[in-house]
Amino acid sequence: MKKRALVSVSNKQGITEFAKGLIEADFEIISTGGTLRVLQDAHIPAIAVDEITGFPEILDGRVKTLHPFIHSGLLAKRDNKEHQSQLAENKITPIDMVVVNLYPFKQTLQKPDVSKEDIIENIDIGGPTMLRSAAKNYQDVAVIVDPADYQHVLSSLQYGELSIEQKQRLAAKVFRHTADYDALIASYFAGQTGEDFPETYTITYEKTQSLRYGENPHQSAAFYKRSIPEQGSLALAEQLHGKELSYNNIQDANAALEILAEYQEPAAVAVKHMNPCGIGVADSIETAFQRAYDADPISIFGGIVACNQVIDLPTAESLSDIFLEIVIAPGFSDEALERLTVKKNIRLLKLDVANEAKQGHTYTSVNGGMLIQTKDHGRIDIDDLTVATTRKPTDQELEDLLFAWKAVKHVKSNAIVLAKNKRTVGVGAGQMNRIGAANIAIEQAAEQANDAVLASDAFFPMPDTVEAAAKAGITAIIQPGGSKRDQDSIDVCNEYGIAMVYTGMRHFKH
Repeated sequence: MKKRALVSVSNKQGITEFAKGLIEADFEIISTGGTLRVLQDAHIPAIAVDEITGFPEILDGRVKTLHPFIHSGLLAKRDNKEHQSQLAENKITPIDMVVVNLYPFKQTLQKPDVSKEDIIENIDIGGPTMLRSAAKNYQDVAVIVDPADYQHVLSSLQYGELSIEQKQRLAAKVFRHTADYDALIASYFAGQTGEDFPETYTITYEKTQSLRYGENPHQSAAFYKRSIPEQGSLALAEQLHGKELSYNNIQDANAALEILAEYQEPAAVAVKHMNPCGIGVADSIETAFQRAYDADPISIFGGIVACNQVIDLPTAESLSDIFLEIVIAPGFSDEALERLTVKKNIRLLKLDVANEAKQGHTYTSVNGGMLIQTKDHGRIDIDDLTVATTRKPTDQELEDLLFAWKAVKHVKSNAIVLAKNKRTVGVGAGQMNRIGAANIAIEQAAEQANDAVLASDAFFPMPDTVEAAAKAGITAIIQPGGSKRDQDSIDVCNEYGIAMVYTGMRHFKH
């Protein structure tokens, strides 16, 4: 007795060749709709599903395989006498293989100006149901959801049956596939209903690459991307040169891209260990990078640079003078690419970087759970500031204060950033107290602290940071405000003629 395979695929890639292989392996094929026509056009014998069920496809194809003759054939256990008796009694033939892939829901979501009706119609019902039925009964039914598996399945059939281990691996892939599919649908509907934090939270990612190791050589790791990455996602980058990215490279590169999205002018960001060591903004990318480099020419060594403009030859010359792990930009001129690729170890990534910070969520794993929050996309404009001191900041100070405020948002707390002339001059990151972060930033800036501005990611619990700023020659401060001892800091500012503004917004980053 011939074995029976049910073949119904949205992705027709390789299906005729696979179906021919099944025929050669003594399978008979049942099929539906467009797949049936493709097989018939290729002169591959196939039986229409409605001939098996005795019931026509209805509701514009919404119902065609949802029938006891199909699912009984999939779910019946071969070693269960009662199951086999019931199949015989109802004249149902077992199905030994299911080859199904699903309506292109993800691809439909990505279409420009797609209608809600089109999205809904591309939610597959019969396909996942058949896949799950077959995968549940994998001991008796082989189930193939991925065209990449066609060849090794056919190779195994040349030597007889697929092994139980093969069938289990194929079934496992099916459940991952349907979980991914359902997660995308759930995410779409959560977005439609505006539910940021529903009662259950399911997200899905696709494996991009295995990594050589994780944060340290004794840790294993892999890189996964969202099924539909947003603009500016590192997952969309095209690598033009250099060896593959490491775990730490990806972490640092992502941090650089998030900082870069804060600035609309030509900007360059240098990152080390997920903190900015230099940020520069200017009228040209060459000057912007030079400012980022001058901010901390020591820490940038072995770091990552991200730019929001095409890299030209003069900028490439400057970049090539130092050791960098990665350079990310929307593009590279031919001359710049030729100059930079002389260096074997530098990684060059081409990416359409985001021109503004994206909304969405951030995720932090904890033992046995996960913390989820909306991204910190809070922004401050001049009109949002409150002047707390007698002296108001000058226009130049205001420009630098807002520049520094964007930067300090991306520095590990406690965080202090000093800036002057649209570039950072000192960064104090990740300290257990605020004065410690301030001292680090001031020490790094040295004489550049004179006439610089200071940004703090959170309020001053006491006036010691303002006192240190005054001694260093800092002329203006931006901070959230809201401490019980705000007046102490205001008094010190007024004593030294420092202008201080409040944002009313905190930017903790743990």
